[in-house]
Amino acid sequence: MGVQGWGGRTGLCPPGLGVLPAAWLHSQPPPSSSCRGHGWLVPLSCLRGQPCCNAVAGAPELPVPPVSPGLRRAAAAGQVTRMLHHGKHWRSMCKGLVLGTLLTSFMLLLYSYAIPPLQVSVTEIPVPSSCSSYPPPRKAPAVANGTGSPSGWSCLPKLNIMFMKTHKTASSTILNILFRFGEKHRLKFAFPNGRNDFYYPSYFESSQVQHYRPGACFNIICNHMRFHYEEVRKLLPADTIFVTVLRDPAYLFESSFHYFGRVIPLTWKLTGDDKLAEFLRDPWHYYDTNGFNAHYLQNLLFFDLGYDNNMDANSPLVEEHIQEIDRRFHLVMLLEYFDESLVLLKDLLCWQLEDVLYFKLNARKGSTVSRLTPELYEKATSWNLIDAKLYRYFNATFWRKVEAYGRERMAKDVAELQRENEKMKSICIDGGHPVDASAIQESSMQPWQPLGEKSILGYNLKKKINKKHQKLCRKMLTPEIQYLTDLGVNLWITKLWSRVRDFLKW
Repeated sequence: MGVQGWGGRTGLCPPGLGVLPAAWLHSQPPPSSSCRGHGWLVPLSCLRGQPCCNAVAGAPELPVPPVSPGLRRAAAAGQVTRMLHHGKHWRSMCKGLVLGTLLTSFMLLLYSYAIPPLQVSVTEIPVPSSCSSYPPPRKAPAVANGTGSPSGWSCLPKLNIMFMKTHKTASSTILNILFRFGEKHRLKFAFPNGRNDFYYPSYFESSQVQHYRPGACFNIICNHMRFHYEEVRKLLPADTIFVTVLRDPAYLFESSFHYFGRVIPLTWKLTGDDKLAEFLRDPWHYYDTNGFNAHYLQNLLFFDLGYDNNMDANSPLVEEHIQEIDRRFHLVMLLEYFDESLVLLKDLLCWQLEDVLYFKLNARKGSTVSRLTPELYEKATSWNLIDAKLYRYFNATFWRKVEAYGRERMAKDVAELQRENEKMKSICIDGGHPVDASAIQESSMQPWQPLGEKSILGYNLKKKINKKHQKLCRKMLTPEIQYLTDLGVNLWITKLWSRVRDFLKW
C-alpha cells in the first residue's frame, strides 16, 4: 500500500497498517487533523503503539512515542460516537424518506379524487351519424298487457336509459334495479374509469367513460355525476329515456349533513351535541360558497343536476332551469312515494314486475337520523329554497302522472309490488330485515360506509335458498361497489381509498 508524496515519492507501508497522508510524510501538518498535539493525522497503528510508516526515499523514519491507554480509550470512544452519530443520521433520513413517500402517495390520492385525469383532445364523431342511428341490442320479448297500456295491448321493453343518480335519494336502490336489468338483457353500460362515480363533483364528460372512444354508444348510464346534458347525450341513442329521483329537501339536507359531515371542513368548527341545529341557527355564519365540499350543504339536488346551487333563489333563472329539467327528463320520481314511482317507471319502460323488485340498500340506522322538529324542518327548507322550488314543481307533475295512470289502478299495482317484495324478503334475507355492519357475515355484502362511522345497514343472505331464486337473491342484496366489480368496472381508485381508510381506521 502506498502514498504519493508532494515530491512524487511514494511511502510504502506493510499491509494492514494503513496509509499516512502525504503532508505527514513531508512534516507538513494538514490544517484540520490532529495527532497528539502535533496537528497530524496518524494511522490506527500509531495509536496502537506501532511504528508509523513513512518510508520515503531518503527520508528518515519519524519515531512515534507510545500512546497512553487513556488516549486509546478516548480515541476508540470517539470513533464509536461518530459511528452512532452517523447511524442516527441514516435512520433519520430513512424515516423521512418513508414518511415523505407515504405523504406524497396520500396527497396524490386526494388529488386524483379532486381533479379528473387529463383527457387527450379527440375529434368527436357527430352524434347523428353514430349514436342516434345505433342499432338496438337484441330484442327483449314483448310484455303482454303492459301496465301503461290498455288491457290486451303489448309493448317492447325500453332498453336505453339515462338515470341521473342524485345523492341521498334511495338512488343506490334504483341503481341495483338497473344493474340487474342491464345484466339480464346484456346491455352496454357507460361506467366510470377507476372509481364508482364520474369524477364528481366535476361536470360529466363523455371521455370519463371506461373504454371510451369517439362515437361510442351505450344503453345505460347511471353512476353518480354532475349532470351535463350535452355530454351525456353524445353517448346515448335518440330514444333514450331520461329519469331521476328527488327527495324532500329538508330531509335530504339532514341526511347529507350527517353522511358527508366529516369531509366538509365547514362543519368541523360546529360545537354542541346537535351540530345540525347549530348550523341551521345561523347558516351564513358557517357556510362559504367556495368551501371544499360545500355543495353538500345547500341545494344539493340543483347542484347534481348541473346548475349553480348558490344562485339567488328568486332569480328568474331558477324557474328557467326547472323548466329545462322538465323538458329533458321523462320521469322525475320521488323518494317519499318510492313504490308509486317504481310503478310509473315500470309503466314508462314497459318492464315486468320482477324487473322492479327491490330491497332498500344503503339505509341508515335509526339512531343516526336526526329528528327534525317543525322549526328545524322550516329552517332546512328555507336554507335549501332552490331545491324546495324544484321539489314542489315535480311533486305536482308526479301526481298529475298518477292521475293519468289512475289512482285505483296505482293502488292495486303498488300493493302487488309490496307483496312480491315481502315474498322475496322471506326467500332471500336471513331474519327478514337489515342488520348493523358489524353483524354482516359476508364481506361481499358489506355496504360502503361514511367516513368515521358504521351507520349504513346491510343484509345477510339466507344459507338455504331454492335454486330458482339463488342468483336473484344475491344480486338484489349486492351493494353498489361489489356489483360494479362483478360487472367488470375498474375501481382501482375507490379500492385504494378503501384500503387507506381501513389502515387508518377511518
